[in-house]
Amino acid sequence: MDTAVRTDGRTEAVDRTTLALGVGDVGLIAGLLVYGQLSHEANPLAQPLSTLETVAPFVVGWIVVAALAGFYTRSASAAPSRAARLTAVVWLGAANVGLLLRQGLFGDSAVWPFPLVITGFGFLLLVGWRVGYATVAGRKGTA
Repeated sequence: MDTAVRTDGRTEAVDRTTLALGVGDVGLIAGLLVYGQLSHEANPLAQPLSTLETVAPFVVGWIVVAALAGFYTRSASAAPSRAARLTAVVWLGAANVGLLLRQGLFGDSAVWPFPLVITGFGFLLLVGWRVGYATVAGRKGTA
C-alpha cells in the first residue's frame, strides 16, 4: 500500500520498503545506544527515562537531518556506493545534532570519547546496514 506525500510541489510515494528502512534505521540507532548503556552496566528497563533521554536526541537528530537531506525520498534501491554516501552524510549530521540536543536539552555533557564512539559506531552500523540492503535489493532487481 502506497501513500502520497507532498514534498516541494511534487508527489512522492512512501512505500512499505521506505517505511521499513526508516524503522530499521531508527531501530539500529536506538539499539546502539541501549547496547552502550548495557555495556556501562545501566539497566534500560529499570531506568526507562534515562534510556529515553539517551536515545531521543539521536533519533530526533536522525529524523531532522534525514528529512532535510531528502533521505527517504530517494530510491530505496540505490546503488551501494550512493547508499553509502547518502547514509554517511546523514549520520554525520544527525550524530552532531544528537550531541548538541543531548547537551542542550538534558544538560548531559558526555565524557570525551563518547562523541567519537557514537559517531564511529553509528557510522559503521548505519552505512553497513544501508550498503548491505542496497546490495541485496540490487541483486533482486537484476534477477
